[in-house]
Amino acid sequence: MTFDALLAFAGALLCGGLAVFVFFENPRAFVHQVFAGAMSALALMQTFVGMGAQAVFAEEVVRWEYLGLIAASFVPGCWLLFSVSFARSNYGELVARWKWFILTAFVIPLGLVTIFQNAFFTDVPRFDTSSGWVMPLGWPGYAFYLCSLLSAVVILMNLERTLRVFTGSMRWRIKFMILGLGSLFAVQIYAYSQALLFSFMNVSTRIIVSSAIIVADSLILSSLIRHRLLNVDIYISRTVLYNSITVLIIGGYLLTVGVIAKVINHLGGSRALPLGIFFIFLSSVSLTIILLSDQLRQKIKQLISRHFYRSRYDYRQEWTTFTQRTTSLVDVKDLCAVVAKMVSETFGVSAVTIWLLDDGAQERIMVGASTAFSGTQVSSLGGIEQSAVPLVHYMCDQSLPVDFDRPDTKARALKESNPDCFRQARIRYCAPLVAGQQLLGLMTLNNRSTEEPFSLEDFDLLKTLSDQAAANLLNLNLSQRLMKAKEMEAFQTLSAFFVHDLKNLASKLSLMVQNLPTHYDNPEFRDDMLRVISGSVTKMNVMCSRLALLTTKIDLHRIEADLNELVNVTLADLQTLLKIQLSQELRPVPKLIMDPEQLQKVLANLILNAHEAVGTHGEIQVSTDWIDGWVVLSVTDNGCGMSRVFMECSLFQPFQTTKSQGLGIGLFHSKMIVEAHRGRIEVESEEGKGSTFKVFIPGSQNVKAVNLLS
Repeated sequence: MTFDALLAFAGALLCGGLAVFVFFENPRAFVHQVFAGAMSALALMQTFVGMGAQAVFAEEVVRWEYLGLIAASFVPGCWLLFSVSFARSNYGELVARWKWFILTAFVIPLGLVTIFQNAFFTDVPRFDTSSGWVMPLGWPGYAFYLCSLLSAVVILMNLERTLRVFTGSMRWRIKFMILGLGSLFAVQIYAYSQALLFSFMNVSTRIIVSSAIIVADSLILSSLIRHRLLNVDIYISRTVLYNSITVLIIGGYLLTVGVIAKVINHLGGSRALPLGIFFIFLSSVSLTIILLSDQLRQKIKQLISRHFYRSRYDYRQEWTTFTQRTTSLVDVKDLCAVVAKMVSETFGVSAVTIWLLDDGAQERIMVGASTAFSGTQVSSLGGIEQSAVPLVHYMCDQSLPVDFDRPDTKARALKESNPDCFRQARIRYCAPLVAGQQLLGLMTLNNRSTEEPFSLEDFDLLKTLSDQAAANLLNLNLSQRLMKAKEMEAFQTLSAFFVHDLKNLASKLSLMVQNLPTHYDNPEFRDDMLRVISGSVTKMNVMCSRLALLTTKIDLHRIEADLNELVNVTLADLQTLLKIQLSQELRPVPKLIMDPEQLQKVLANLILNAHEAVGTHGEIQVSTDWIDGWVVLSVTDNGCGMSRVFMECSLFQPFQTTKSQGLGIGLFHSKMIVEAHRGRIEVESEEGKGSTFKVFIPGSQNVKAVNLLS
């Protein structure tokens, strides 16, 4: 066995042993599976290289070389997959993002070897005494080594990033793994570049690769002894990744320039050399222009920041802190103060000011909160309202935070045209507060204390915080509007109660005035008239005092009272006012803990409603009873009745009535009074046959029990 074959077989044995060891160490780990597959491909390649090193005839050399190339065609894809998954906690995302490149690294080399096998070499191998067997490459061979070279460069870049982001013990664990693989692919780059440069494959070059594989396996073995598992989780540094992508752009661009220049020289010979030099000069100038493009650099940074780099901010912690600080706030000023302080602490900015747009005049802004200006200083900022109008107009069209110091932008021009405004308000950055497609205000920030400009990641977090602050502002504004609407509704409802009670009193006085000419000479009528007038005045005064409270809550003044006595008093008040006869059937009932005045309103309202339903020839009966612990007050009439649809959908609803002159508030108010007594109202009615309203009030013991529980 020759020395060359011995080296190749030794490398194959080491690769195979590492593949088996790592795979069975943790067969379920994805990175272990990929490593074992990549090492198996190297082991097969080295096995065929060793067999070829022992070949004597050209046909044997070609046969083993083809088998070695088939095995080598799996090497770029396998190691590329390993390079994007090794030590990555988010390897799934990276593999998905690199899937087409990885698939290309598998398909193209394998396709070139298998499909274009006959054209891979342009001639039979020839033996050279100094360098061994030499095999001229055809275009498939040239393309094969070009693809392998590019894959090796990308693999080295990925390994470089992984090593540079580790520090301390973590770097100590993986250092020899990276160095081993790096040395392997560095030697392979040399071998591939030699093949591309001289357009032939020298078998002796394989010996250099075999030696590198043995060294690489030794380093990898040292790494595995230090740390037997490969699932080390890290995220890639943004600076490292940005530099690596820059190198990739330069390398790919120069490689393309070199290929094109070589084609020009090949087609034109020596006469085309000046043209090639001029082309390279133009290409270099073009490369310089591209690399100096702010737009390209910003796009590259944005791509890295959003898709490859682990954020410097813990967004979960930032979100939790923001919600904890703002959830319980119900005042706009308090919310603005908390948000301004949090933004100042998060970004290390001393001056954060939140400007709110006036609802009445959208171009007028006012300070919501500021970390830079005190209360007295805020009042002095009122002079910038007019000068800030162009800023408001400009930010209306912006969806992202703006840096007003960026050169050659409309934002910079706006700042230069309004220097006093920006200097006085300390504005370097500005984020729009937009919610519901409505600009609610602006958040302005000055420079960091370290003078470090905001990065794309800072702008992303600033936009997130400003959007959430805008949403909270919108919710508070809507809540305040809703509270005002409810206050107005409560006022209107209470006013309706007031008007309704006045209407009942007016009905009593109207009936009395109608009967006054007939019964004026009756002393009893005059006494009743004076009593009704006096009682009406007293009730009006009480209603006015309650209306001043501006509340819809029923305020009960409970005392122990007899419901039957309350019914007798109420009927006595109404009997002289109504034109029909009231009948009553009062059974013995226990005393109740109740508000007599409020329940008298309920009874009077039910009787007056029944009177309007029966007209001048109907009958109204009032009764009381004691049923299963409930005192039941019933008012029955034989009037027009109500439809089932009205009872199911509109009865007891405010402003719903069947009376032409009614307000639709009496039954709603009565229901509130009864429910405040822990009772309920039930109704039975049929059109054309009359109605019966039953008021259920719990007995004294029930009320006491309910009060104790509540």
